[in-house]
Amino acid sequence: MDDFSSLDMKTILHSKRANLFYLEHCRVMQKDGRVLYLTEGKKENHYFNIPIANTTVILLGTGTSITQAAMRMLAKAGVLVGFCGGGGTPLHMAAEVEWLSPQSEYRPTEYVQGWLSFWFDDALRLVAARQFQEARMAFIQKVWSKDGELKKQGFNVNDHAVEKALAQLELKTKRANSATDLLTSEAQFTKAIYKYAANNTGTEEFTRQHDSADTANDFLNHGNYLAYGLAASCLWVLGIPHGFAVMHGKTRRGALVFDVADLIKDALVLPWAFICASEGATEQEFRQQVLQAFADHKALDFMFDTVKRIALEDYQS
Repeated sequence: MDDFSSLDMKTILHSKRANLFYLEHCRVMQKDGRVLYLTEGKKENHYFNIPIANTTVILLGTGTSITQAAMRMLAKAGVLVGFCGGGGTPLHMAAEVEWLSPQSEYRPTEYVQGWLSFWFDDALRLVAARQFQEARMAFIQKVWSKDGELKKQGFNVNDHAVEKALAQLELKTKRANSATDLLTSEAQFTKAIYKYAANNTGTEEFTRQHDSADTANDFLNHGNYLAYGLAASCLWVLGIPHGFAVMHGKTRRGALVFDVADLIKDALVLPWAFICASEGATEQEFRQQVLQAFADHKALDFMFDTVKRIALEDYQS
């Protein structure tokens, strides 16, 4: 380990990293140049390695602690760390989505400069917001048309209810005169998709409630926080601050994280939350399913590609 450099940990692009960890009832530490987590048993303790060079986000749940040395190594590797409650929700820091971001200023400047070139103009910011919605719709169509497992569970982009909801969202997105209009049409679309998913999985009288104790709502919260982690990582790598949102409000902390996470939530988190809830899956089983879906459909790649494209758009033309 003598010739090991922090630069060696950055060979894997964030958009290609495979791991997102949720840990509970353990101690995260640095040992022999590696980051490990320690679990204590009745007779013996067990150490498990965390491959930080291939990790995007670590969520620390109940009963966890982390050493300063481990945090230093995670920062060098560009891993975002968040503290959360049991099972992955809620994310602590009042009611906002906040992450402990690595403090590196050696990030690209072109994306934040491109973002700011349009952000202060209301009309151009609306153009960017529309592009987010268009990318979101395209991702749903792509995922639901090719994912065989979702089709087996009854999620088909060609179903009348889905086609109608997407067509209405597309029309209202083109006609929107403000971010408020876009958020209203988005809420109507999501409500229609919730109803479609509930009917598909036999979830009776479902109502979306962030504080509800039913399994479907719990899984939706859990999966959304995983998506927020990917979004926060994407923005940190590109050097774009979370405050420069295009849809969720200029004064809401972490708002751009919500904008970016919305690109994938309806396509991946929503259907699997309902499917896993109807099948009686555990939180761990649901988390593994969602993370596998993120990997299969290259969700983080899609976030990076979309944000970079919007940031570098020639809006003046």
